[in-house]
Amino acid sequence: MEIADFRTELERLHGASFGWALSCCRRDATEAEEVLQTVYLKIFEGKARYRGESSLKTWLFAVIRKTAATEYRRRLLRSLRLAADTSEANDLAAPFENQTASFERSEAQTHFQIALKTLPRRQREALHLVFYEDLSLREAADVMGVSIGSARQHYERGKKKLRESLTRMEMGYGNNWGRQENPGAV
Repeated sequence: MEIADFRTELERLHGASFGWALSCCRRDATEAEEVLQTVYLKIFEGKARYRGESSLKTWLFAVIRKTAATEYRRRLLRSLRLAADTSEANDLAAPFENQTASFERSEAQTHFQIALKTLPRRQREALHLVFYEDLSLREAADVMGVSIGSARQHYERGKKKLRESLTRMEMGYGNNWGRQENPGAV
């Protein structure tokens, strides 16, 4: 693929790439921007090479996921060193809790996001890739670095746990997440 064509494709995928980076960075927009910038640098410096073994989007999302994981480990190590030096272990409890909302979400969206965050990482990733990024389970498996059977299992379990969590919230908050039949309908 020519460099100009490659650049055009990366520009076309930028919105989806940023969305995936946000997901990988637990909705921290600043961290997602840094990860995406690092990914683009890796690509243009030749440290990450597209060999055409999968679609460009699948390959790019895998690079973003791996870069985000590496950056997370680096930040965690830095914070552990800082905590050891300053004896502030309480700051380590939640490195991603400093999230700021750029816009108000409705109550239903808030409950959905809370339920989504309670899922294990792999289940959350599988749901994000299939629902938000429109990837097939095969492509999601490639991005996640797992077999298709494993991706399918994470996807199905994630949907089930999300549904259960939203149902529990329905009882506590009065939202109606479940399907109800309309007795007046013909």
